[in-house]
Amino acid sequence: MKVLKRIGSLFLAFFVFSSMTYQPAQGHRSQPQEVYHRAWQLVRDNYYDSTFRNHNWADLEHKYDGQIKTTADSYKYIKVMLDNLNDPYTRLLDPRAFQDENDAIDARIVGIGINLQQSKDQKQLIVTRTIEDGPAEQAGVRAGDEIVGVDGICALGMTPEQAAEHIRGKVGTPVQLAIKHANTQKTVTITRQEIAIHAVSSKLEPNGIGVITLSTFISNDASREFRTALQKLSSADGIVLDLRDNPGGLLSNALEIADMLLESGAIVSTISRHGRHTDLASGDPVTHQPIVVLVDDESASASEILASALQDNGRGVLVGTRTYGKGLVQEINRLPGGAAVHITVSRYLTPGGSDINKIGVAPDISVKDREEQMTVAKAYLKEKIASLKPEQKVLRTSQKPYRTSSLPEAAIR
Repeated sequence: MKVLKRIGSLFLAFFVFSSMTYQPAQGHRSQPQEVYHRAWQLVRDNYYDSTFRNHNWADLEHKYDGQIKTTADSYKYIKVMLDNLNDPYTRLLDPRAFQDENDAIDARIVGIGINLQQSKDQKQLIVTRTIEDGPAEQAGVRAGDEIVGVDGICALGMTPEQAAEHIRGKVGTPVQLAIKHANTQKTVTITRQEIAIHAVSSKLEPNGIGVITLSTFISNDASREFRTALQKLSSADGIVLDLRDNPGGLLSNALEIADMLLESGAIVSTISRHGRHTDLASGDPVTHQPIVVLVDDESASASEILASALQDNGRGVLVGTRTYGKGLVQEINRLPGGAAVHITVSRYLTPGGSDINKIGVAPDISVKDREEQMTVAKAYLKEKIASLKPEQKVLRTSQKPYRTSSLPEAAIR
């Protein structure tokens, strides 16, 4: 198994395991106050900012005891408690949302196969991607469409999370969407199905350039799929790696994929209350092919870790627009009763030492138009390939079998 070199504390890896597997004692039924207190305790012990964003965390331990009578109360006041941090990434997942996240990590969901994004004015609900051959795509839904209604409910101002509550359901049941495209509107009925999520798609173009689209880091299969794509494109002269619209996912995937591409150097440094550690490339990359990376303002978290690792180590050139700017790492912590809480446990720095939170990663070549971004990336890659010496064009793509990483499964969202 390829093992990344690690510098600093290993506590993070063990914490993820222990917090995810916390369970009440056998035969014990979780009490609402216990659920609230466990969430409070996890934040107290692991939140990355020891000042809790200048808030006295101890004041909140028993503040709502008198109001917490039911499980619904515990969820309500956990949310109130977490709001004190003013951190949108530290949040509660009710049991259903937690199960949905586990399904995404397991690379299987029940739904219609779309990704949604709210417009910047928070009025429109936009489809950013449809899963190939999924129920929505088969019904004629396309990226760029606006969802204006779900089962007769107006979607104006609806968040993606709120829309998901209405769209999700049991396998074989229908959901009706009102779709607006340009100046036309239509209503489609889509049957929910179990969908296998593929994080990676790839193709070899006639000009000898391989294109890999990595749409998410959340699936446990993302690293394996990426390795398979590299092996499939072993004959390509160079690779365009498309990270546009990729919102992130598991930290372990970002580290594993970066290690497949880097010959040496740091991947990322994370800083928590428990210390600082840096992940270094193992020095055994899968490929040495030239790489150009496409990024945009929706490339976030794990996408930014991978992009900055390739950029700062001189391994890849970034084309597109400045990335989202999320430089914080969360862990998923299970609560008694089936809910969970995301907790921001660290911030990260790029190999060059930059904190990109709320700033983003600047591309080497700035291109705003989406179609032009791909054109520029391919043109630059062709020039790079043409400039290589003959001995540099000998591709050395590893065909070693993939093995799962032992890295911590922190989620960076």
